[in-house]
Amino acid sequence: MIKMAVNLCKLFVCGLLFIYSMISCGTSPGKLLMDHQENGETVIRISNPTRFLLLPIEENAAEARVYIDHKETYPVPMNIRLAVNRIDYYVPLQLPENAGPLVITINSVSSQAVCWEKMALSETFDDSNREKFRPLYHFSPAYGWMNDPNGLVYLDGEYHLFYQYNPYGSVWGNMHWGHAVSKDLVRWEHLPVAIAPDELGTVFSGNCIIDKENTAGFGKDAMIAYYTSAGEKQTQSIAYSTDQGRTFTKYDKNPVVTADIPDFRDPNVFYYEPTGKWIMVIAAGQEVQFFSSSDLLHWEYESSFGEGYGNHGGVWECPDLLQLPVNGDPNQKKWVLLLNINPGGIFGGSATQYFTGDFDGRQFTCESAPETEKWMDWGKDHYATITWSNAPQGRAIAIAWMSNWQYANQVPTLQFRSANSVPREISLFTKENETYLINQPVPELKSLRKESHSLQAFTVNKSYNIDQITENNTGSYELEVSFTNGSAGIMGMTLFNSKGESVDLYYDLSEKKFCMDRTKSGLTQFSPDFPAVTYAPVEKQNTYTLRIFVDNCSIECFDGDGKFVMTNLVFPDEPYNRINFYSKGGAFEIGSLDIYTLDTY
Repeated sequence: MIKMAVNLCKLFVCGLLFIYSMISCGTSPGKLLMDHQENGETVIRISNPTRFLLLPIEENAAEARVYIDHKETYPVPMNIRLAVNRIDYYVPLQLPENAGPLVITINSVSSQAVCWEKMALSETFDDSNREKFRPLYHFSPAYGWMNDPNGLVYLDGEYHLFYQYNPYGSVWGNMHWGHAVSKDLVRWEHLPVAIAPDELGTVFSGNCIIDKENTAGFGKDAMIAYYTSAGEKQTQSIAYSTDQGRTFTKYDKNPVVTADIPDFRDPNVFYYEPTGKWIMVIAAGQEVQFFSSSDLLHWEYESSFGEGYGNHGGVWECPDLLQLPVNGDPNQKKWVLLLNINPGGIFGGSATQYFTGDFDGRQFTCESAPETEKWMDWGKDHYATITWSNAPQGRAIAIAWMSNWQYANQVPTLQFRSANSVPREISLFTKENETYLINQPVPELKSLRKESHSLQAFTVNKSYNIDQITENNTGSYELEVSFTNGSAGIMGMTLFNSKGESVDLYYDLSEKKFCMDRTKSGLTQFSPDFPAVTYAPVEKQNTYTLRIFVDNCSIECFDGDGKFVMTNLVFPDEPYNRINFYSKGGAFEIGSLDIYTLDTY
């Protein structure tokens, strides 16, 4: 009897501990009944649904098809890499509100998989940062996978950032439109998923416009999203919002543009005032196609551009066509076609090329010779660049996905993958009868500056400790540095840490180029394509200035005049907290060095 009483007490205490543990982690004791069937399916019955079903994920596992018996919220299944042998992390499957008992069917996962024991119902999901490489001031998703920025649009004091998003894992798949908003382009608020897959397919890239005149009939100032439905074919669809982008309704006559070609995607829509029509630019294989519309709903083919022009090493994606001032003159403008390509980038993999010329409402005419290649960014990690629609004061503000398809799924993070570049204001300059892009960090980035420290006297080949110069260095900072050329053939600087990990930034004046060497930058072994030296052309001059943005997983170098920018990911084991200036083949002077510690969003 005594033994039985002791056992009963143990069971009672265990029960209390179980209930306490469920409550402490936000988990409800609602029932989760699993039936592993002989046909390989597992049927999960939830009698008392909570807000989330927490799913254990193993990134190397095969994708399982997950069907939710609630077609209004989940009209199509999701592909989710449920944990079989180990658990890499968890993702939340949001359950429909007030749905009553639910049935979830999962295909092709062994009944012995570890995921079945670790699934849990929960009212909360902890998305607090657990990643050492999480950027502090570049936008990244709270969890899950992100690639192309989508639907960039400004409305009523808010910059909207939509993006390609997988909420069910940190590798590509299940494309939704994620959503965030900002009032200043640097501090972002995460919002719920904006557009989810349906019977037409997953939700690929596109853009948003503001219908100020109610042309489409969805309402004055409706936000209209144009996106690619990626199903058996790639077709173009519409969703609209009348509540500042918080909720979207899909157009009941989708799709609105179709074609019998496999790669037909990423619509970009803008208003062309001279003809009073809306223009849609679509990436179609290795060209772009132009369509026009008077009502934003019915579209007519106008022309195509691309055959024989620029780089054709891979498929063309994410076009954006806009007019920009030349040499700072608002009365002198040219058209720029941003065009992303994968593969075929100058340093391998994905990159953003562009073309300059004229657009007459029907056809784009390139001013350069067909073989001319122009690159927006001279690093390996700048892709899917597009600009904000309806930006205030007519600003042309661009942002890009900061990764490369060669290794995007393998970079050493788990809770999330990928971040965006810092926003850039773009314009044009001319040189030797050609027109090129200027990229400058948006002025709003200066609001992140928390502390500043200036050094005026330097010794070449001497190390300077950033931790000792600054008070609150977190490894994410901004540098402004000027080099005055003397007789050196190479003049540069090395960012490094106590582990011997380093990134070289230098001017090779004999070769007329600026280089970034990340071959010893830290973790590089996850892909043979990651170690690289990238370079940009420069002209010889007396003084060179750089503005350098260093974050936990990236370095972006802007030429002082904006004539080149270079974006590369880095994954150091500890922050780069030291600088060394060096020269080869002669001497040079450092005019100044300003170090800014940065606030975080």
